[in-house]
Amino acid sequence: MAEPLVLRSDDGVVAVLTLNRPAKRNALSRSMMHDLEDHLGRTASEPRVRAVVLTGSGTAFCSGMDLGEAAREASNAEAEEHAVVTLQDYADLIQKVHTLPKLTIAAVNGDALAGGAGLMAACDLAVASTTARVGYPEVLRGLVPSTVMYDLTRLIGDRRSRHLLLTGGLIVADTAREWGLVNLVTEPRKCLPEAILMGKQMIEAAPKAVAAIKRQLDEVGNRPGNLRGAAAVSAAIRVGDEAQEGVRAFLEKRLPRWAQNP
Repeated sequence: MAEPLVLRSDDGVVAVLTLNRPAKRNALSRSMMHDLEDHLGRTASEPRVRAVVLTGSGTAFCSGMDLGEAAREASNAEAEEHAVVTLQDYADLIQKVHTLPKLTIAAVNGDALAGGAGLMAACDLAVASTTARVGYPEVLRGLVPSTVMYDLTRLIGDRRSRHLLLTGGLIVADTAREWGLVNLVTEPRKCLPEAILMGKQMIEAAPKAVAAIKRQLDEVGNRPGNLRGAAAVSAAIRVGDEAQEGVRAFLEKRLPRWAQNP
């Protein structure tokens, strides 16, 4: 029997959800996104759970969307429809994290890239291992990360967001903390325990007040109530020639041959 794509273990009042595709660096397949959203939905209705920690198995937190799956979908006659549905699934997952009435904490045990960085940024708090790197390399693949831009610019501002989004470069954990993407950096073995400890401290916080504060923070921060429009923008780019070349180049481990390159 296949291993679950998302593992759940509870530590007191904290539900720990672990992305479980270590061989794929926890890349987000559609099935994994559905499973994670289902798990989040269940925790929302469990009074005993006061906080949810998201982490990854193996050496990565999450490497982003599964580009192998994307390449297979792009070769299908219904490529555009597949792209829209996949990116809407991702938008819905991020929205589920946003609206969960519990504290959400990312335990960033390793690299958080592209959609994985977006998942981290959607959480209320983040603890990162010293081994973690954070980045949005979509531009290097001919892709546009529309869905994650709202959280990123809200957290670190326009200039730093431009640096990450337009260069596709990665930053180390200490820089991510300095910029405001993570709250705490720890040695690797302490990353998950520190995140769980943060969650356990929520036993002292009134649960209805926590939910209300999260809603108001979203309102004052002008966080969109629906991310599907942004997902549609990403999907339109994803089915284009440039994105298809970028994804192929990534999977073939070569530099992309852009049309405008000399």
